Amino acid sequence: MNRFKIALGKEQEFIDIWKNRDTYLAEVPGFKQFHLLQGATNEEYTLFASHSIWESAEAFSNWTKSEAFRQAHANAGGSKGIYLGPPQFEGFEQVV
Repeated sequence: MNRFKIALGKEQEFIDIWKNRDTYLAEVPGFKQFHLLQGATNEEYTLFASHSIWESAEAFSNWTKSEAFRQAHANAGGSKGIYLGPPQFEGFEQVV
């Protein structure tokens, strides 16, 4: 997961960016699911998480080194005023 702190009033713009971007995930070996999650809003930001599920940690790692990853993130920095800092990566593996 990547956690994003999104400026107040920019939530729908952020959602639209994710809805309309080409992710190239369907063609990546090991990809299973993707979800964009909206969390709590406080006086500074609204929290979002991009949540993806992979067959293995290796499949995820391979994706981060792929051309599909570079293409999906090519315009990631072009949205001024939406993001309050860089995304924070959190990786988890299923244990049960």
